[in-house]
Amino acid sequence: MTRSLLAGVCGLALLVVPAASAFAQTQTPAAQPAPAADQPAADPGTNAANAADDDKQAPVPFEGGQLTITQKEQYGEKVLAYDGRQLASNYDVFFDKIVEVGGVKVALFAVGDGGNQCGPATVIVWKPEGGTIQSTKVEQDECGAPPTAVSDSAIYFVPYLLPGEEKPALQWSPTDGLTISGNLTYMPEPGTDWKDIDPEKYQNIIDAFHNEAVYRQAETLLGKDMTDMATSLLVGGGTEKTASGAFYATGCVPHDCGGNDGFMAVDPAKHKLYFARRGDDGQPKGWPALATWPANIKAALDKAQGAAN
Repeated sequence: MTRSLLAGVCGLALLVVPAASAFAQTQTPAAQPAPAADQPAADPGTNAANAADDDKQAPVPFEGGQLTITQKEQYGEKVLAYDGRQLASNYDVFFDKIVEVGGVKVALFAVGDGGNQCGPATVIVWKPEGGTIQSTKVEQDECGAPPTAVSDSAIYFVPYLLPGEEKPALQWSPTDGLTISGNLTYMPEPGTDWKDIDPEKYQNIIDAFHNEAVYRQAETLLGKDMTDMATSLLVGGGTEKTASGAFYATGCVPHDCGGNDGFMAVDPAKHKLYFARRGDDGQPKGWPALATWPANIKAALDKAQGAAN
């Protein structure tokens, strides 16, 4: 079964899942808030708060025992445990909330490496009736898992999609465990054209792919390299403009800035796109070829790369 996700990076994402209300993932990963922690946990069913000192997190009462997060060394990994039994560990471990799914209480934790643009994985903790404490870790790639969307019967994980990507949407329940609920494909907003482009609204230049005219030209230029190109722009901010009205931005792959950097420029007036990516050899590859770029766009690339160094 295949379902389509109508999504731009910063546009509307919608997943239709039977008997559940799914989370619409509309932000780039960096824009999504991290789960809160480091203050005493609120009543079950609410989010824990996050303190700036990031030193201690209060024990969380759960199903007759306690869920704890401890850290033996100042810069070492944190350990999630239930009554002393280790469930997970990593450098970032935060209590999220306690929910009820299918009549079973479930505790959710965020566990990850930390760092730019990489969200945490989700650790699900529950205790089956008459059984012992159970846990499972949900992660979709090296940058963690999508945020959770909780219904009465299941927890849904709707992935963040980059241009050209296709990923499964996952769901978890106490009875069925982790299963695939559908297949999602990135799609731009139908009917959008060059006149609809507004860089002032873009948190990241990847948001421009939400425009159908931009997406189709990028698809033609980049082909199978489109997702890799978008990934090389993930760690980035807003856009800059040239005197001619074209806009551009540079970025890099999470945890590989300086080793895999990207550049994208959009000229709405001339209906043109320009992409470049620089690898470990320091030499950028262009789409179209750099020798064909107009002087103002090439100057923007040189400026962007100089600022990144």
